[in-house]
Amino acid sequence: MDTMTVADHLPTRVIVIDDHPLFRKGVEDLIGMSPGLLLVGEAADGEGGIRLARETGPDLILLDLNMKGMDGIETLKRLRELDLDVRVVMLTVSDSEDDVVAALRAGADGYLLKDMEPEDILAALERVTQGRMALGERLAELIARALREEPRPAHLAEAGLTPREEEILGLLARGYSNKLIARELDLSVGTVKVHVKHILKKLRLKTRVEAAVWAVQSHH
Repeated sequence: MDTMTVADHLPTRVIVIDDHPLFRKGVEDLIGMSPGLLLVGEAADGEGGIRLARETGPDLILLDLNMKGMDGIETLKRLRELDLDVRVVMLTVSDSEDDVVAALRAGADGYLLKDMEPEDILAALERVTQGRMALGERLAELIARALREEPRPAHLAEAGLTPREEEILGLLARGYSNKLIARELDLSVGTVKVHVKHILKKLRLKTRVEAAVWAVQSHH
């Protein structure tokens, strides 16, 4: 059955939160190159970004990490408290392992570096609009290294997942969002959320991105 709706064909509404005017202009130009993305607002700081998110209800937020005043991690936590149905991708200069892990554990759906080629950033954002994960290969390796330093199941057989949980973990490893997993498996989004929660508990992980990296590293 075709589950596509009119909403699936609308452009993804994007806001940018970054304290560098020149970079915001660059992102605006980049977004203008994609028919699937529509910039609906920009903010120069965390407080303004949170207000803008409340007002516009975007589908995607691009968020800088190092900003004056409220930094990107605190802004991200505040955005998550709003309980908006929005994906948040960090777009920053920092490739520090601590920053990457902190952002993903605070609820980021992806992490991209500002020094990436513009076409690579655009391709990553388009993956996000399809419900996929945006994480560069080098950053995935950073997360994998951080995970190895903490005690958790070494491989799938140790994790004690149910067949359905294994199926969902496989889709997480492919970067699928809850909505995309629900569509793929003909489940409700609420049911998928419960399964993801159980998977994270069994793997002793905090975020779906960590679960995706763990699954890939464990050759799921």
